[in-house]
Amino acid sequence: MENMSYTETFTLTGFGDMGNIKYVYFVFTLIGYLLIVFVNVVLVLVIFLERSLHEPMYIFLCSLSVNALYGTAGFYPKLLADLLSETQVIPRAGCFIQMFVIYGYAAVEFTNLTVMAYDRYVAICKPLHYTNIMTDRVVCKLLFGAWLFPFCSMALGILFSSRLPLCGNHIERLYCSNWSVVKLSCVPTTLNNIVGFVITVCAIFPPLFFILFSYIKILIVCQKSSKEFRRKALQTCLPHLTTLINYSITMLCEVVLSRLDSTALPQIVVSTLSLEFLIIPPLLNPLMYGLNLPEVRKRVRNMLQRKQVRALCNIPHTVKT
Repeated sequence: MENMSYTETFTLTGFGDMGNIKYVYFVFTLIGYLLIVFVNVVLVLVIFLERSLHEPMYIFLCSLSVNALYGTAGFYPKLLADLLSETQVIPRAGCFIQMFVIYGYAAVEFTNLTVMAYDRYVAICKPLHYTNIMTDRVVCKLLFGAWLFPFCSMALGILFSSRLPLCGNHIERLYCSNWSVVKLSCVPTTLNNIVGFVITVCAIFPPLFFILFSYIKILIVCQKSSKEFRRKALQTCLPHLTTLINYSITMLCEVVLSRLDSTALPQIVVSTLSLEFLIIPPLLNPLMYGLNLPEVRKRVRNMLQRKQVRALCNIPHTVKT
């Protein structure tokens, strides 16, 4: 049993036999990843360089983009390498590291959205006390908790999975997922299932309850306020709501596909639905906030204009004699 259960590598069988079309997938994946990196790096730089944007809302937005860069870095480089390889394998240690990065990204995304909901709640429901409540110290504590709790919970779940003796090494996904590894276990996985259920419940329901509580309070205040106040509240909450709904839908697709037998569906459909949370939120979030928040949009435009002016000034001029 010990010899049979030990494996040094996993084989990712979700790629199937793509033939030469894998090069087309490679090009589109590379373009998508570079675009994700570009828009998130631009947003982080704009918020970091512009002192007027050193406010809680923009700091939380910066944290969201940093998390997107972190999560996609754990997936896209490996995916691009696999698309150019004849065999898609990953070392055992690399598999669990990838799981930690991807699941950590997914959990941090939700906790970041939770602290952003709290920020909107304070800004709309307690505007006169906003600066006294959302101090630098409070913002640091919220960010620390938003990153620490997900990583600790994900590390605990992956630790339990890494100790399982495995009777196989084929993972029917494009990346290492916890449930795919657990299904390879040679022994009963009751303890893993309980731990996974508890972690999932703790990672989803407390943040979800707090987000719903925040928006119920916001709706109550808006009902008692003027149309102009409601318009401003909607303008500041719409990007966050769009991000939250979009992320919830993409994660629901991933959870459902990981637990159900999806062999009846075409492989391209399964792959696309399972990767939505690594494609849409990292790309849509900075575009959504960059296009909808006037301060961010104005700073991005000013930064691009300054770069254009500097480029024109550096062009050498020939002197006619």
